[in-house]
Amino acid sequence: MGIVINQSIKNTIITYIGFGIGAINTLFMYVQFLGDTYYGLVGYILSAANIMMPLMAFGVHNTLVKFYNEYKTEKEKSEFLTFVLFLPFLLIIPFSIIGYFGYHQIASFLSKENNIVYDYVWQIPVIGLCMGYFEIFYAWVKVHFQSVFGAFVKEVVLRILVTIALFAVYFNWISPVEFVYALMGIYLFTLIIMKLFAFKVKFPLLSFKIPTNYKVVIVYSLFIIVSGGIANLFLEIDKAMLNSYVKIENIAYYSVAVFIATVIAVPSRAMHQITYPITAKLMSENKMEELNVLYKKTSISLQIVGGLIFLGILVNIEQLYLLLPKQYSGGIFVVFTIGLSRYFDLILGNNNAIIFNSKYYKAVLFLGVLLICLTIGLNMIFIPLYGLKGTAFATLLSITLYSLSKLLFVVFKMKLFPFTVNTLKSFGILIATFGLFYFWDFNFHPIVNIVLKSILITVFYLSANYYLKLSTDVNTVMDTILNKFRK
Repeated sequence: MGIVINQSIKNTIITYIGFGIGAINTLFMYVQFLGDTYYGLVGYILSAANIMMPLMAFGVHNTLVKFYNEYKTEKEKSEFLTFVLFLPFLLIIPFSIIGYFGYHQIASFLSKENNIVYDYVWQIPVIGLCMGYFEIFYAWVKVHFQSVFGAFVKEVVLRILVTIALFAVYFNWISPVEFVYALMGIYLFTLIIMKLFAFKVKFPLLSFKIPTNYKVVIVYSLFIIVSGGIANLFLEIDKAMLNSYVKIENIAYYSVAVFIATVIAVPSRAMHQITYPITAKLMSENKMEELNVLYKKTSISLQIVGGLIFLGILVNIEQLYLLLPKQYSGGIFVVFTIGLSRYFDLILGNNNAIIFNSKYYKAVLFLGVLLICLTIGLNMIFIPLYGLKGTAFATLLSITLYSLSKLLFVVFKMKLFPFTVNTLKSFGILIATFGLFYFWDFNFHPIVNIVLKSILITVFYLSANYYLKLSTDVNTVMDTILNKFRK
């Protein structure tokens, strides 16, 4: 678990730095510099690109992690890498042909509510392609347990470049229209950086011999396309569907609320970068007892850290929205609703890694498809009735049902269980902390209120979890920090 903690801490720090920059971009610079219309347009383009990403990558970013440890010789590994690098072209080529000849029909359909979307639809697959190949090269360094640089590029470099572009809009060096094009260039640039680093870590010797297990690799990749698409749809379908029912400015308001709620998932994203290949290795070696220990440790550690973030958001949300333009205040309900769904998914630990690397990975596919159909149906019902609140409620129901189904699958099929009595204790601490701190505020500026309240919550919440020794990993990290202060 040492390498997990070491790189997870580094990834967490990097990811939070990135989220800090992203918070400035999302909560201030996009809102003030770009304006609601173009902010909504950017939110729609990126959401649609994220939905397309698994298709553009052909799912091989997960395939690479799953199968890499099964190849023993450098020759076999080179054959496998070459194969997965070119496998996505099976979809990229036909999609490009369809997009080229059917652009008018596709763009007209997607822009029926918001005409501004028409001229930018072609950017969606381009950015999706950049995202997909970024993840492929990122997976290549993950299997060598060097995930930190990739996290830095993805979370920090990308957002710094966006910040620079937003400042360019502010100083009238570029127009909002040119910013949208610059954003596409930024994703291409980060892809190139990731590719160069991946080749530095392990330069591939291109070998165009098809691996002996190519059928299994392709079947698994197809599964990842669908399952990864399902996961991305759960995250992004709400913003994509809003474009068809409401004015594009509403996507800007919704994007801000979702960004705030998504901060809860940062610890999971950071730990996932290193636990995924370790989970794959343990399962390939059939070390189920060690896997069960890892499952429980990731669950309680993420519950404690994610719970602190969830609390910080909930008790400060009204003060935070005082800093934003009034038209954004409707997103408070969205933050509560989406945040709750993210928290539940967080406490499942490395559940996704276990499923994707098990022999049962195909079994959850059908359930995922049903739940996506449910999500789309719920959005079609609730968005026209309740607008942003409707899509938030639909997302809560869908993600909760999907997370619960994955948990039950792992419990009953693989006899692995992430929860212990410490899960209930930590949840009790979370409820108690929320009750103590939610209903009062200092009579200062909102920023001062947020800082003071966050300090008090952090001390109370972490002290309670530390005293009860609910997570050995969290306590180890806190001991290390406390020892440095004592010196």
